[in-house]
Amino acid sequence: MFYRENGQYKTTYAADQQMLPILQDRVFMAGLLVVAFVAVPFFASDYLFLSLLIPFLILTLAAIGLNLLVGYCGQISIGHAAFMAVGAYAAYNIALRIPQLNFLVVLVLAGLIAAAVGMLFGVPSLRIKGLYLAVATLAAQFFTDWLFARVKWFTDYASSGSVSTAPIVMFGWTIDTPVKKYCFLLAVLIVFTLIAKNLVRGHIGRAWMAMRDMDVAAEVIGIRPVYAKLSAFAVSSFYVGVAGALWGFMHLGSWEPLAFNLTLSLNLLFMIIIGGMGSLLGSYFGAAFIVMLPILLNQLPTLLGVPISTAMISHLELMIFGALIVFFLIVEPHGLARLWAVGKEKLRLWPFPH
Repeated sequence: MFYRENGQYKTTYAADQQMLPILQDRVFMAGLLVVAFVAVPFFASDYLFLSLLIPFLILTLAAIGLNLLVGYCGQISIGHAAFMAVGAYAAYNIALRIPQLNFLVVLVLAGLIAAAVGMLFGVPSLRIKGLYLAVATLAAQFFTDWLFARVKWFTDYASSGSVSTAPIVMFGWTIDTPVKKYCFLLAVLIVFTLIAKNLVRGHIGRAWMAMRDMDVAAEVIGIRPVYAKLSAFAVSSFYVGVAGALWGFMHLGSWEPLAFNLTLSLNLLFMIIIGGMGSLLGSYFGAAFIVMLPILLNQLPTLLGVPISTAMISHLELMIFGALIVFFLIVEPHGLARLWAVGKEKLRLWPFPH
């Protein structure tokens, strides 16, 4: 009853093409942003920031990047943690060797380097697809694991093989507390989400979706596969590279090459499968699910008074991940985002049965 479009007329092209055409959606989004920027920093604890909110924001950015490639362009990748590693090590070396650069410039440069590497490993997509392309992207994962572990220049010749970052200072503002990190990451995520939304609504996004649905037909109507596929790899790797830099600087602080292993790549893939491929909102849902599930599994036995070992909890986590992936692939291939859309459609008709 409260979610109706009656009387909301569009009299201009700009009004008809806006991201949130329904007034209720715009009010809800404005309220959500006020809560995120104003209420959460005042009421959330440091534990909530460090264990839940900061990882959620960074992984959402990485999931959006992977979703642009897999969900919108249809190019399967199971090695995107490699591009996160490229972004993290690129940002570390740029900040180390050119300390006078602003951190935002460091992020952009790290993303561009990751985009170049992503395009390099995306070249096989011009000839192969499906499982063969997935194996080609898996090669990127193994190659970067070897590169950053063996070539000591990337770690500034550290004997332990790990690197540590200094506190981030930007425009005289030191980002050294969980609240400051959260606000900065939230602003970055919103900006990148808006950019991604406009990309997928424009001619670039339509070219990606045409390649996803039927690449032969897309080529017949004038879409160049080279441009569409490589641009998808470049934009996706840019997003994931920036997320990797933020993961290293904002969340980890210090890391080693194993921090960006195959498990992280698979988790990113699980996020977009559970959240919904081809949906930016699904990236948010999937990242929230992946971040919250281990915490809930750790806290639930204590709340229920059932003693479960840590090893058992880790096994349950893997079992639940696998079961949910199979469930969503069979029952709802479009993930949690589709369930959200169905709920909104039902709300438009409620309380009427038609």
